[in-house]
Amino acid sequence: MTELKSPFLDPPNSFLLDCDTETGVARITLNRPERLNALTFEVYDELRSTLRALDSEPEVRAIVITGAGRGFCSGGDVEDIIGALFERDFEGLLEFTRMTCDVIEAIRRCRQPVVAALNGTVAGAGAVIATACDVRIAAESARIAYLFTRVGLSGADMGAAWLLPRIVGLGRASELLMTGAFIDAAEAYRIGLYNRVVPDGEVVGAATALAEELARGPSFALQVTKDALNREAHMKLGEALEAEARAQAVCMLNPNFREAYQAFIEKRRPRFD
Repeated sequence: MTELKSPFLDPPNSFLLDCDTETGVARITLNRPERLNALTFEVYDELRSTLRALDSEPEVRAIVITGAGRGFCSGGDVEDIIGALFERDFEGLLEFTRMTCDVIEAIRRCRQPVVAALNGTVAGAGAVIATACDVRIAAESARIAYLFTRVGLSGADMGAAWLLPRIVGLGRASELLMTGAFIDAAEAYRIGLYNRVVPDGEVVGAATALAEELARGPSFALQVTKDALNREAHMKLGEALEAEARAQAVCMLNPNFREAYQAFIEKRRPRFD
């Protein structure tokens, strides 16, 4: 991994950002291991700014989000955030909660595939960040919990009530969001929350390998697919069919479609833009 030189990106102060310019994979590493990568005001702000900037980066074709040390992310930092929130009025609190939601929206609106590499503790806001990613690769140690109700807050935080039922179904999402209980990696995989579980120590490599595979794919087609997954949940079937018919026709005009055909004829691997 090397530093990505770009006029669109300011180097973040609160986490690590690097990019393999050969594979097109950027990696965000939450880097407060002594606090299980708990999020601060600065981390939230820089995450949303960085993700928005990566969306415009032509060299970046896939993104990995992970955490340093023995946890992915334990959620908002109690010491750095909670005390300060008690001093805010409603408008000040709303400014904060909207900023946290901006991080999730940035992940979902990011045109590139985003892969979460989950290790250790995945809790609270960290669990929702993981849920917002397109694919979740987890270590065997990756216990996950949506802890909000346990501290007197709504389990519907940062889009969790929109995201989670679409992955695991309404019944399981209701239980996870209402109880705030941890489930282990085996259970998370069983209910479809985790896409894959790998041994501890292998999760970043596995997630990066998947991101590299996606980065070699047809970027425009992947963008269209992600956009459809975001939009079609609230469409009627006829609307979804028409949207997909139009999107597919556009993809057929993209050079990647012809490149796939030429590669098939020439019995070689396609070289997608």
